[in-house]
Amino acid sequence: MKCCCLAAILLLSPCVPALSLASLETLSFANPQQETRYKKIIAELRCLVCQNQNLADSNADLAKDLRKKTYTMILAGQTDAQIIDFMVARYGDFVRYRPPFNPSTVLLWISPALLLALGLGILWRVTRRSRGTLSATDEAGKARIRKLLRKEREP
Repeated sequence: MKCCCLAAILLLSPCVPALSLASLETLSFANPQQETRYKKIIAELRCLVCQNQNLADSNADLAKDLRKKTYTMILAGQTDAQIIDFMVARYGDFVRYRPPFNPSTVLLWISPALLLALGLGILWRVTRRSRGTLSATDEAGKARIRKLLRKEREP
């Protein structure tokens, strides 16, 4: 039994420094609705440092600051739209995971459809070309192969 406990301690000891570095934000809300709003907003906003994480998942200092700002704005009684508008005014549409459809983001919204159409067009051309008739050089090559095969069969 002592051996198992000692082995477990030795196996888990490298994890202790990592756990001591982890920081937990303890936030207290007046009601559960505020906490739900907070979680929803920080899940919708992008970390500008990480760029592939939302504010909820990021440990970057800027993300921590933006979470704190979101928290204070919720406690101040601002609506979700006001908070998101503040973030967009300060950091641009890039801070949103789902940017609005407007003239500055139209390419962002239509580029997947354009890339799909381009890919389908290329695929169509490639398959159409491969189904074409054999050229004269292909026919001549086949005839030469037939002739060589006949010579090999004859003793």
